[in-house]
Amino acid sequence: MKTVIITGGSRGIGAAAVRAFCARGDRVAFLYEKEDEKAQAVAAETGAQAVRCDVADEARVTEALSAIPDVDVLINNAGIAHYGLINQITPEQWRRIFAVHVDGAFYCIRAVLPSMLAKQHGCIINVSSMWGQVGASCEVAYSAAKAGLIGLSKSVAKELGSRGVCCNCIAPGFIETAMTKDIKEDNPLLVQVPMRKMGTPEDVANVALFLASPESDYITGETIRVDGGLAI
Repeated sequence: MKTVIITGGSRGIGAAAVRAFCARGDRVAFLYEKEDEKAQAVAAETGAQAVRCDVADEARVTEALSAIPDVDVLINNAGIAHYGLINQITPEQWRRIFAVHVDGAFYCIRAVLPSMLAKQHGCIINVSSMWGQVGASCEVAYSAAKAGLIGLSKSVAKELGSRGVCCNCIAPGFIETAMTKDIKEDNPLLVQVPMRKMGTPEDVANVALFLASPESDYITGETIRVDGGLAI
């Protein structure tokens, strides 16, 4: 049994990961920002511990994660979206997107490192996006923040590999979540997906299970796309 922390665990990919790791028999705690009803439903369904915490708040992250000792796996999944032209993005929106995606991952990694370094073993998984690899028109801030997660992951992998800590990224494409609920079947990008369908949150959770398993112990610094072949 491993101790697993998942951020953004009240819905979508995060909730699917909570279910997957709980089904594997792990001890799971997940962070969520504001959706109490959804979070409590996931906790009641899975037996996971729900912790309300804005990952962009360093003090709150430190407080929340200090109460969860001996962490084996950290999945930084919390994220927010923004759609609009670059000249319409306000500085406040830009900073908030980076605060949640990049600062939040940084705060969480730093909070769990003492326990991972003490036992010379750990797994960090950052949920990026295919847009962090190829960029997306009208999603400049989101794409830039997700690209930042990929760079963060590569650097952490190099810095901590000799200490037994692996760090990898998952880059989902079109996944059936609240963020993609308005995407229609005739979307010009969606029709380019070789597999001709959207992915599910479970598709991403299954990759996280693999990256947190002994079978992936020699994999670090990688970004695995889960996009149906769109970014080939």
